[in-house]
Amino acid sequence: MTVKAILDAKGRDVLTISPDSDLAQASALLSEHGIGALVVSRDGQRIDGILSERDIVRALGRGGAETLSQPVASVMTAKVQVCHEDNTVNEVMQVMTDGRFRHLPVEKDGKLAGLVSIGDVVKRRIEDVEREAEEIRSYIATA
Repeated sequence: MTVKAILDAKGRDVLTISPDSDLAQASALLSEHGIGALVVSRDGQRIDGILSERDIVRALGRGGAETLSQPVASVMTAKVQVCHEDNTVNEVMQVMTDGRFRHLPVEKDGKLAGLVSIGDVVKRRIEDVEREAEEIRSYIATA
């Protein structure tokens, strides 16, 4: 199973935010849409960074409520790990586990093409395991 299959099933829409927006705006977007991360992008196509709920919480822990007026660029992860549509679910799980993050932007031809979360990956992996188990049961029943 590939990242392309995940995106084909869930969609390719990604919420982005400008690096100049403040953390209060980012927090509102995360809350409003019930998501855990935003891709930071000046033009909606190039990936400038990623901002997660954890990034905001850590910044608040260090600087208090006034942190919410800081620009997204001051807190975002600028060195973003990305994946591609041809990456497998297992490859993406390994990248997320090794990097200890839960969201991975998908890049195609140097542009933002989607976003996969650990939830997307786990859901797909469970579906694969259930399908394989059913195939084995079917094989055994007809043998």
